[in-house]
Amino acid sequence: MARPVTLFTGQWTDLDFEEVCRKAKEWGYDGLELACWGNHFEVDKADEAYCASRREIMAKYGLQVHAVSTYMVSQCVCDRIDERHRSIVPAYIWGDGDPEGVRQRAAQEMIRTAQAAKRLGVKVVNGFTGSSIWHLAYSFPSVPESMINHGFKDFADRWTPIFNEFQRLRLKYAVKVHPTEIAFDIASARRALEATDYHAAFGFNYDPSHMGYQGVDYILFLHKFADRILHVHMKDVGWKSSPAEAGVFGGHQPFGSQRRYWDFRSVGRGNINFEEIIRSLNRIGYQGPLSVEWEDSGMDREHGAAESCAYVKKLDFQPSGAMFDSAFTRK
Repeated sequence: MARPVTLFTGQWTDLDFEEVCRKAKEWGYDGLELACWGNHFEVDKADEAYCASRREIMAKYGLQVHAVSTYMVSQCVCDRIDERHRSIVPAYIWGDGDPEGVRQRAAQEMIRTAQAAKRLGVKVVNGFTGSSIWHLAYSFPSVPESMINHGFKDFADRWTPIFNEFQRLRLKYAVKVHPTEIAFDIASARRALEATDYHAAFGFNYDPSHMGYQGVDYILFLHKFADRILHVHMKDVGWKSSPAEAGVFGGHQPFGSQRRYWDFRSVGRGNINFEEIIRSLNRIGYQGPLSVEWEDSGMDREHGAAESCAYVKKLDFQPSGAMFDSAFTRK
């Protein structure tokens, strides 16, 4: 049986939850990955009755739920808080805007999110981590190693109590490896695991789009962290074959600008080698959902969502149970 193909609702939170369910079914999806913003999965309301109602609405449209995602609040747990964060978190997390207060309230909300996810019946929560040292990734003056060490310790100190609660609930937290986070490539992902002593509740929501344009080997990532791949985002990115006006760092140009060296694309329309990803997922034994996170500034999103679902379903296949030449061998 092929892996379920789901739609991440983060790019659809301007629509009512049931409308997204209806559309996802029409487009051919098997389920949803629910965003913890908009009215799709509201952590502060997620008691037993609320979670039951969410499951009932999805069942009405023949949809399953395998994960919830909390990218907005989770970003604040160990980030350098400023006015940008106010627009992405609920007022009760922002409070008076004092940075340490925001971080502490975000951490408490992450624990409540784990508890709500347990009531919903999922085993994986996806999200970010934030980072106190991302701004030092390419900086001048040169950065003392002690500052980087402190940043990873800060990450571990703030996230380990959260991971402990996930472990107590028998849930996993899947971190998206992404610029601006504590883990943004293979080297930093390994160091984040080391910082938490390879905590059993900590793994990755694999998304090749954020590694490809950086020059990170996104296929190698799957094999390096095979036992930590908890969830998979199917998202594409395109980058130019020749230099551009705005390079890897984006030049402060908006997504969709012709000046950019790279931009997100609808699945199958960029540079990511999804064929090899599927083969590698088969090699490592991943059987979880393939969740479409649709982002393409140059395409109508409903066209893109439907097209992406069909593309992923056509591409996915189960591994062989035997070598192709086994039939040639005499018994």
